[in-house]
Amino acid sequence: NFRNDIRNTSLFIELFKCEIGIHRNLRRMNRYGILGRYLPEFGLIVGQMQHDLFHIYTVDAHTLNLIKHLRKLQYTPVSEKFPLASKLMGRLPKPELIYLAGLYHDIGKGRQGDHSEIGAVDAQKFCERHQLPAWDSRLIVWLVQNHLVMSTTAQRKDLSDPQVINDFALHVGDETRLDYLYVLTVADINATNPSLWNSWRASLLRQLYTETKRALRRGLENPLDREEQIRQTQSAALDILVREGTDPDDVEQLWSQLGDDYFLKHTAADVAWHSDAILQQPADGGPLVLIKETTQREFEGGTQIFIYAPDQHDFFAVTVAAMSQLNLNIHDARIITSSSQFTLDTYIVLDNDGGSIGDNPQRVKQIRDGLTEALRNPEDYPTIIQRRVPRQLKHFNFPPQVTILNDAQRPVTILEITAPDRPGLLARIGRIFLEFDLSLQNAKIATLGERVEDVFFITDADNQPLSDPQLCSRLQEAIVQQLQAGQASDASPTRVTF
Repeated sequence: NFRNDIRNTSLFIELFKCEIGIHRNLRRMNRYGILGRYLPEFGLIVGQMQHDLFHIYTVDAHTLNLIKHLRKLQYTPVSEKFPLASKLMGRLPKPELIYLAGLYHDIGKGRQGDHSEIGAVDAQKFCERHQLPAWDSRLIVWLVQNHLVMSTTAQRKDLSDPQVINDFALHVGDETRLDYLYVLTVADINATNPSLWNSWRASLLRQLYTETKRALRRGLENPLDREEQIRQTQSAALDILVREGTDPDDVEQLWSQLGDDYFLKHTAADVAWHSDAILQQPADGGPLVLIKETTQREFEGGTQIFIYAPDQHDFFAVTVAAMSQLNLNIHDARIITSSSQFTLDTYIVLDNDGGSIGDNPQRVKQIRDGLTEALRNPEDYPTIIQRRVPRQLKHFNFPPQVTILNDAQRPVTILEITAPDRPGLLARIGRIFLEFDLSLQNAKIATLGERVEDVFFITDADNQPLSDPQLCSRLQEAIVQQLQAGQASDASPTRVTF
């Protein structure tokens, strides 16, 4: 009767509209057992542990931390670290709705099934009991149901592909939902584990937000196609190069060899930067290694390493091995081979501590010299690839999952790996690709606490998707053996899907 009394339900909703005290009073209610009695579904997550190093709080503590983070976005020190989230939070039409969505986003954990779907059902019942307007209810339920979609898309999909952006924009539907979802995603990541928020993850989310907003304003019925995006990138890059005195004929001749994917995966500024350096590179100058920050924002960017060199089948394996030995964490890889059989590879890296290299000329020189030396002599590649990588970190072990499937839209095979993080993991994967004569077309690298969730887009030696189930099975077994090294032999079975 108390829960259904309109005086009490009205007061509870009013709490989320207060200018101060929202988080403080929710914590008080939780401390004295009131919140879990008033919302029985919340009572189910009080004190519930999450057994990994990814989540460092119980579910209820994480939930209240998320609301605390949302509240702190209005304060200057926090707004400087999260400029876009702070700006959006300040202009949400009904900020109380994002607090309510945050309260319910993980409420389905601990019950059988998808916690996002379970939470959406609970949120719908909450909205009905508290007699919220239909628009408010729809937004809260949608946010709970989709609170993981933005981070998953940013970290696991190719944001340079116009189709990925258009599909996400279709899923979101309008700019208001996009604003709410971005702010909720930023708060969720930071409330889960502060160490998860790094410069590269911030830039991915910002890129997805910006590109989706542009698509929504252009109109979902008028998606940007590949050819139009390529033309726009080339035109803007050519303007930069011509202003700097580069011969446009030389530029056109170089670009004719690079292929469409190169222009889809790089900004006009990066294309101009790469092109200028390639055109100035002596014919026998060895590998070209360029290094710069991806953005000027202190908190939003990694370090971009661009490598231009004659293509070798073991080039990816030797590159990631050399980066591992330079204590670099790779967060993104764009692998492209030109028609002239030169590789144009771009890696986004962070230092081992999760920060960007930044304005550190000595460290930049060390990385450039180390990579140039490692890539200079192809006859040395096998030795570099086989160098010992650091021992596995002693974290919680859990059985790795390896999923292999063919992309319905592109002629590539998608290899997804979820496993405990370990030093040199990418170098080990690179060796396996070499052993199986596979070509890497692209990669999305995500490290979440002690857990990696990496996606590789691969083809066979003939640049075709993998079609032999036995080959896929052998590939899966080889990866699992590498990932399980040092783990208990009785780990539960891994999963592979064709």
